[in-house]
Amino acid sequence: MHPITIIGTGLAGYTVARELRKLDPNCPLRLITADEGHFYSKPMLSNAFSQHKTPEMLITTPVEQMAEQLQAEILTHTLVTQLEPQWHRLKINEKSLTYSQLVLACGAKPIVTPCTGTVTEKILFVNSLSEYRYLRTALQKAKHVTIIGAGLIGCEFANDLQEGGFSVTIISNATYPLNRLVPTSVGQLLQQVLQERGVTWLLGKTVKHIAPIASARYQLTLVDNQTVATDIVISAIGLRPQVKLATAAGLTVKEGIVVNRYLQTNMPDVYALGDCAQIEGLVLLYVMPLMNAARALAKTLVGQTTAVTYPAMPIVVKTPACPIVISPPPKTVDGQWHIETQGQDIRGLFYITNTQQLAGFVLTGKMITEKMTWLKQLPPLLKAHCH
Repeated sequence: MHPITIIGTGLAGYTVARELRKLDPNCPLRLITADEGHFYSKPMLSNAFSQHKTPEMLITTPVEQMAEQLQAEILTHTLVTQLEPQWHRLKINEKSLTYSQLVLACGAKPIVTPCTGTVTEKILFVNSLSEYRYLRTALQKAKHVTIIGAGLIGCEFANDLQEGGFSVTIISNATYPLNRLVPTSVGQLLQQVLQERGVTWLLGKTVKHIAPIASARYQLTLVDNQTVATDIVISAIGLRPQVKLATAAGLTVKEGIVVNRYLQTNMPDVYALGDCAQIEGLVLLYVMPLMNAARALAKTLVGQTTAVTYPAMPIVVKTPACPIVISPPPKTVDGQWHIETQGQDIRGLFYITNTQQLAGFVLTGKMITEKMTWLKQLPPLLKAHCH
């Protein structure tokens, strides 16, 4: 029997493997990864520095132990070059491997900041353990860090590095931080709190050029010709699902690899989940959705066909200077935010137009203790199938 094969050993790939082993301890299992294959929690990368966590400290289970626990073959530093779903095969350069069922857990890649200059390759991304390792080495000689992007990851890194003793500048074309997730007042509160701690904000601006200057530093020139001198540039303008293999193999791809409620692609025995997958129009680059998807998919892989359901899933923003919990309203819903503010404690409730139906919330400061109260009132993102 050919092995169930999982491409990717991030949280999605390993969680499917673990759930699968609970249901079937014996089926042949293979995981393939382009990196070292150690198990760690990627969300920890954006707040590890101020907690003095080295890359090695973030590894919860080394790859050798994962292979033993899962009774699986794990191919590390291995790049899949082609999928041949019609023959249940994949290629690693010239070598072919056959699978019984294939799970794509390829994750997402950072979006590259579009700017010119001879040193654009010096812009750092921190989306993996090896990139975090590189960042820590670079920080040893740095005093000033510039972050491009004021979304979730940009703000978390800004808080973390500022607490770690660095001068931090954030550049973003947004007019306030977390602008895709929260109402203006919450974004402005986060901006104010981090600004009071020394973070410099350059909002409503984009970088057009990056050039080397003396002492191994860089100068960023913005579209309005303002300049920023810095030691390190981190790009955090977002992630894009990794779909290259899937597209080349003829799988349906929109924003992510399109799957149904059973995580099936349009090819037989090929599934996708996590950051690379798009389910009923949703691409959710967070931990809770992939945990739900992994549990459902493991059942399907062993013959207990199970549709994924998503409850309302809150996001905890890791900015300890300004604690925030968000359950963003779906993009398809029309409604208004109702905001109550008591100093730095904000309660924002998003109601669907002309109804009393809650569709989202945001809480800051002491209000975050109300998380469960409001969560119970939210409808699920993906309801259970009615048969």
